[in-house]
Amino acid sequence: MLTPDELKQLKRLHIQAGRRVDSPFAGEYRSAFRGHGMEFEEVRPYVPGDDVRHIDWNVTARTDVPHVKEFREERELCLQLVLDVSGSVTFGSGGADGRTDKRLQIARIAGALAYAAIRNGDQVGLLSFTDTVEQFMPPRKTRGHAWAVMRAAFERSATGKQTDLAGALSSVSQHLRRRSVVCVLSDFHSGTDYQRELASLARRHRVNCFVIHDAMEITPPSVGLVEMEDAETGERKLVDTGRLRARWSVDGRLRNLRRLGVKASAVGTHEDPFEHLLRHFRRQEQAQ
Repeated sequence: MLTPDELKQLKRLHIQAGRRVDSPFAGEYRSAFRGHGMEFEEVRPYVPGDDVRHIDWNVTARTDVPHVKEFREERELCLQLVLDVSGSVTFGSGGADGRTDKRLQIARIAGALAYAAIRNGDQVGLLSFTDTVEQFMPPRKTRGHAWAVMRAAFERSATGKQTDLAGALSSVSQHLRRRSVVCVLSDFHSGTDYQRELASLARRHRVNCFVIHDAMEITPPSVGLVEMEDAETGERKLVDTGRLRARWSVDGRLRNLRRLGVKASAVGTHEDPFEHLLRHFRRQEQAQ
């Protein structure tokens, strides 16, 4: 159940997302993901004016004549959100407004993506997870679904606190019956190795990963040995703060994700999530 303060935050976020996800924002979303719902139709000879990015190099090499691939765009996309609600995402040093933790940033991004999808007539599905699947919502495209998505990001698990990203990705693969855009929102601190599951998902779907992080994780104060409590296991132990920086490197997490064939970007709790999404959409469009 949500606390009264969390309900206030959720209502404020619902209003904010509705205002910020305006027509230009939704248009950028559509442009970025328009290539996802493309069904291959045929290969034909190149004619001046064709997009050179669509050249089929295999056919071109065999025939010595440039050929391009033609696609038919599906009218409706399916956006699948995968949200980390484990204990580690409750951490945050306040961000720009003094109250933002990783969980709130995940809820903001999830809400913005859900609103943009629904405004474009696309379906949105959701799976939230800890060390188990906490909640699964089949794809829908109603306005009330955006509220449900943001609420799911806020919901605390009564039992699960640890992170099993591999299990969550495996479950998503089983649920998705059609090619989809999958957005994974997590700090990617997982107790299980998820590389095989993520690479498998990326072969069948267009996967975008958002690494949510906090400045205190990236540049922790070097004050020697400090007793810390693990937010997921409750274990307390002495930690050398000078060695935390390498373990929590955002660049390292991004490199690992991109090697698996996914589009990945990092979002700090101090950043404006809506501006970050716009930049992410534009990079996607340029890469197509």
